Amino acid sequence: MTTFTIKINKRTKAGKAFMAMSETFFKGVEGIEIIENVSDKKSGKKEIPYNPEFVTMVLESAKSKNRTTVNSKNLWQSI
Repeated sequence: MTTFTIKINKRTKAGKAFMAMSETFFKGVEGIEIIENVSDKKSGKKEIPYNPEFVTMVLESAKSKNRTTVNSKNLWQSI
């Protein structure tokens, strides 16, 4: 199986034409599947490019009360 990733701006004339052409030619064809990206702004969904374990770790550490604060004015002295 081969995967192609193509970025298409659906607001442009060429983008609209490409989407219409691809849907017409490849819809219902066995062996070809069109998958839209979930980072579509209209749907409100966002693609998360990070590892879910990493995201969980960051969110848990944000809730933790054990934090180190660093003064940005003397950053190098605090290291």
